[in-house]
Amino acid sequence: GQDTIALVKQLKLPFVLTNLEKVLYPEAGIRKADLIAYYAAVHPLILPHIADRPLTLVRCPNGPAGQCFFQKHKNKGVPKCVHGLPIQENREEYMFVRDLPGLLALAQLGALELHTWGSHAADPEHPDKLVFDLDPGPDVPWDSVVDAAVELRMRLNDIGLQSFVQTTGGKGLHVIAPLEPQLSWDELKQVSFQIVQAMAEEQPDLYLTNMRKSLRKGRIFLDYLRNGRGATAIVPYSTRARSHATVATPLTWDELMD
Repeated sequence: GQDTIALVKQLKLPFVLTNLEKVLYPEAGIRKADLIAYYAAVHPLILPHIADRPLTLVRCPNGPAGQCFFQKHKNKGVPKCVHGLPIQENREEYMFVRDLPGLLALAQLGALELHTWGSHAADPEHPDKLVFDLDPGPDVPWDSVVDAAVELRMRLNDIGLQSFVQTTGGKGLHVIAPLEPQLSWDELKQVSFQIVQAMAEEQPDLYLTNMRKSLRKGRIFLDYLRNGRGATAIVPYSTRARSHATVATPLTWDELMD
């Protein structure tokens, strides 16, 4: 209620907060002030995942039911605590944040989804994590998605990579493995394709690597394309531009399989 608005107004930020009473998620009664308060509360958890990485935002100034748009380049309306990053072959600067003011500036902009590259601003051409998005067809049971994640974990472990899992705030899962920033984007994309292609060849009735939605009936799309240059993945603890303000949430493997 008004207590949240009063609390948010006490934050010492280098930009002006506006439209704090605007309702962004009417089904859950969540206003812009609530979104800002949420990110202020979880910033110790989300910053290690988002700080110093090139960003893509899904901005929905009037909530998910209104007009939403992607933004990956900095413009005049973006507060200065959201920094600009020149990247080769692009005339416009990408955005990245370093701290709490930068994170809250994204909420002030009405960003309901925060996506990042799999590399850091200091070395954008060398990815430091591998991301697989398990995207099931509408008729695929949850247990099958869990099994796919566990299978991916085993295959990554076999090549010496420790992996982690998170919900996406949707119907799928992300399996993520940190990397030493040594491979090029093209090399990483090829490695990630080989991993999922092996799964799809061994169990073609369960998995596919073709992104066409018409082929997904009863199967899970093993999306390796997040590992290409310029591709992004949802940040852990980010809200989603969906009704009821779902959140991408990290899980332990035990929690997933419980």
